[in-house]
Amino acid sequence: MGITQIAAVMGSCVAGGAYLPIMSDEALIVDKTGSIFLAGSYLVKAAIGETIDNETLGGATTHCEISGVTDYKAKDDKDALDKIKNIVDKIGDFDKAGFSRIKSEKPAMDEKEIYGILPKSRGEQYDMMEIIHRLVDNSEFEAYKEGYGQTIITGYARIDGWAVGIVANQRKVVKTKNGEMQFGGVIYSDSADKATRFIANCNQKKIPLVFIQDVTGFMVGSKSEHGGIIKDGAKMVNAVSNSVVPKFTVIVGNSYGAGNYAMCGKAYDPRLIFAWPSAELAVMGGTQAAKVLAQIEASSLKKSGEIVDEAKEKELFDKIKARYDAQVSPYYAASRIWTDAIIDPLDTRTWISLGIEAANHAPIEKKFNLGVIQV
Repeated sequence: MGITQIAAVMGSCVAGGAYLPIMSDEALIVDKTGSIFLAGSYLVKAAIGETIDNETLGGATTHCEISGVTDYKAKDDKDALDKIKNIVDKIGDFDKAGFSRIKSEKPAMDEKEIYGILPKSRGEQYDMMEIIHRLVDNSEFEAYKEGYGQTIITGYARIDGWAVGIVANQRKVVKTKNGEMQFGGVIYSDSADKATRFIANCNQKKIPLVFIQDVTGFMVGSKSEHGGIIKDGAKMVNAVSNSVVPKFTVIVGNSYGAGNYAMCGKAYDPRLIFAWPSAELAVMGGTQAAKVLAQIEASSLKKSGEIVDEAKEKELFDKIKARYDAQVSPYYAASRIWTDAIIDPLDTRTWISLGIEAANHAPIEKKFNLGVIQV
């Protein structure tokens, strides 16, 4: 892959483990604590009858001055790390992806106010722009199609100097120009259409994408189905899955069902996906899921001849909801590697910046191909 590999042997590397550091470009070994050998002194004694101590068999002096297996001898762990720094410091530059970066500016608005913007209840409204303004450089955000498809916010900004395209769920109720009220956190046909076009634009202009999730899913019901929500949602998912620019996903609140897919969930290969402690990840919200499952279980009990009164229904609901609520926790998701980390909201800028910096070391080799989509 052409990636420089440097190994520091600070303890024992035995048998198959002995090959790994020596397959690196350069290997260091710490005197008196590091050792490398295919078999230790006891096995050597048992196998061929030779009596020898481990240091003489495969210590730092042996491999740096006799066998030539290792390249540098360090007097202690700190010296080894210093030598690694000196080696890395001399590595030449290489091809980059070329993502735009200028001097970093802190957000003009107080980042710490983020803690007070998110409501305690995942069902309450708030303005996602208040969070975005506290994440982007100088709190400057250039909205794309601002008045159209308002349940998804799209636009350009910079984070730690890096140019980014932001796709975020608006969590407050919005009113369209036609007078229709739309629920916050829900993806409608117009917002999916807008997001698709914006994602394509970012791929065209080689701008990394940042998805900020607080989504309950796509809009349901006859009006949405007749309006083609499936084809519009499919377009958005298609654009996300075929993107070639780096994608980063921040889950700040809800992350439910197909909304998770469309907003670049784990399955859609974001370079990093991390959650705030306020996040919830599930196929659907706990209350909704518990209601559906409780109805199914109650129906099954009735068919078997059992009487299910209001108290029994409540008992079923509470039991299922308690189990479901435990599984929507971001800690439950992180423990199963559905997210890469749970972070302090104030570390969001750092995580995104480091991610883009790492991604910038890998030039984009594939062309963006949206494929055949229904319009």
